[in-house]
Amino acid sequence: MYKSVVLNSEISKVLSTLGHGDAIVIADCGLPIPDGVKRIDIALKAGTPSFEETYNLLTDSMYVERQVFADEVSDAGVKQVLSNGIPSEQVSHETLKAMCADAKAVIRTGETTPFANVILYSNVFF
Repeated sequence: MYKSVVLNSEISKVLSTLGHGDAIVIADCGLPIPDGVKRIDIALKAGTPSFEETYNLLTDSMYVERQVFADEVSDAGVKQVLSNGIPSEQVSHETLKAMCADAKAVIRTGETTPFANVILYSNVFF
């Protein structure tokens, strides 16, 4: 569920339609996006916007019940971003890619750090 303003109209629309348990993905620029899943491409150039910037915006703008990311994440910066107290589950990168097929949308960033991807599951405010 949506809790604050996002100026990107496509992201705002998706956030406003999320129900409890719905998923939205923040992806690096290389993650394959399954056919049939809404692609919101905000990549401008390599590194812009970053995974961290996009993650912080989304987690400030929605109620997050839990997050899922790949076991293969090795970058210290990505690990630090993901260690913010949101309940987490780690799965293989292959499993994460398959799980993306059930997402309401995938937000493709300009991030070039390998495995900088996360699935955020919506919570309710009550």
